[in-house]
Amino acid sequence: MEYHSGRIPEDADVKVTEAVTEEEKGLRADHFISQQLGLTRSSLQHDMEKGLVTKDGKPVKASYKVKTGDVFTVIVPPAVPLEAVPEPIPIDVLYEDEDVIVVNKPRGMVIHPAAGNYTGTLVNALLYHCRDLSGINGVVRPGIVHRLDKDTSGVMIAAKNDTAHLALSEQIRNKEAKRTYLAIVRGNIRDDQGHIETRIDRDPRDRMKMAVVLSGGRLAITDYTVLERYGRFTVVRCQLQTGRTHQIRVHMAYLGHPLVGDPKYMPEKTCFSIRGQALHSEKLTFRHPRTGEIMTIEAPLPEDMQTILTRLRHGQFH
Repeated sequence: MEYHSGRIPEDADVKVTEAVTEEEKGLRADHFISQQLGLTRSSLQHDMEKGLVTKDGKPVKASYKVKTGDVFTVIVPPAVPLEAVPEPIPIDVLYEDEDVIVVNKPRGMVIHPAAGNYTGTLVNALLYHCRDLSGINGVVRPGIVHRLDKDTSGVMIAAKNDTAHLALSEQIRNKEAKRTYLAIVRGNIRDDQGHIETRIDRDPRDRMKMAVVLSGGRLAITDYTVLERYGRFTVVRCQLQTGRTHQIRVHMAYLGHPLVGDPKYMPEKTCFSIRGQALHSEKLTFRHPRTGEIMTIEAPLPEDMQTILTRLRHGQFH
């Protein structure tokens, strides 16, 4: 549904906010308004593209730098009820039976419908392929037991019934299920192995990011092993002991070795062609919820990361 500047839906919420402090001067409009009104930055940017944010009657761009005294009028469209619908989207199935399905999620695919991504998600694809997923997470996230970031590829498991969902969730919670990831990071990591244990919470300077914090937040533990070194770049295998939002991305950046291509924690141009962070969920080990069998499912490295490794091994990264 489209909304345009000057045409306000009857059930829309109209909000007004004003920049008044010295600290707020110079902030991007999307950053300032999202903080003031408690809106997500991504949904706000989407609305700004439609002309729903104005100043002096004129649409405001997300990149506009706010000034003291600026008054913004924000039209917040009514909430759209979400219910994921089946879509004939191809998926790479690594394993499937009557209880679970394990897929190799491609980079760039969102897990479930949300603001700005109502279609084309993994859930839409799974509903078409399976037609039977657990209902524990409702109609928006059926079957989803754990998540991968949009730009992280690799192994992901979904539950086809509530019994399987509860069993898999318990395994993840008590660390019985094991997840390992392959990452390509910037710089030469000093130690061959490492254990990172911190607390992670929303970054107070940017609520769309996560950050290591001294107090509060949630415990986050990542173990890593260096696999290959190339001076300016290092290939590492990471094993999650906890599953916090952006955990590996935050922990590697915290070490001073952000992931190659990471648009959020290392927003710099890279000499490699990759859209998103060089992070791949390579292996998942879990106990089958019905048979009790210990299963290990692996996903092959995606072409973009394989190309990076080939270039690194041949010294082609200058």
